[in-house]
Amino acid sequence: MRRRLGPAALVIAGALALAGCGGSDSDSGSGSGKAELSVGSAYMPQPVSDEMAAGFFTVTNKGGAADELTSVTSDVAGQVTVHETVGSAMQEVKSLKVPAHGELVLKSGGNHLMFEQLKRKPKEGQTVSVELHFAHSGPVKVEIPVKSATYRPKTGH
Repeated sequence: MRRRLGPAALVIAGALALAGCGGSDSDSGSGSGKAELSVGSAYMPQPVSDEMAAGFFTVTNKGGAADELTSVTSDVAGQVTVHETVGSAMQEVKSLKVPAHGELVLKSGGNHLMFEQLKRKPKEGQTVSVELHFAHSGPVKVEIPVKSATYRPKTGH
């Protein structure tokens, strides 16, 4: 059973994805018994390979229940896999936890997405559409901007 995010939540998630790192003054029901997810700070370094690319973003959960990112789909790749980095080793995982009142951070050198079997090679200045699937919340669509291959986000929010 999947619960859908309301229209306002989808607008906020989309606005955060487009605005990068940001927040919202509206706080509808923090502390509720469900996850309240939004996505920000999304980017994809322009891939150097024709076959694969990486993706990064932050999922913020203002709700009182944890959730899990279970899968990602995108029209740019035959397959998108979720990876965690432990030490210097990267490994595919079935899901990544989004803690209640916390964040799931995907960043260079840490947890990340791998876009495999690219159907086209994303170029700097373009955007890549993805749909994030969660264990308990409805899917969230995100437009990920493609940055230069050497792009590094500023630290802090």
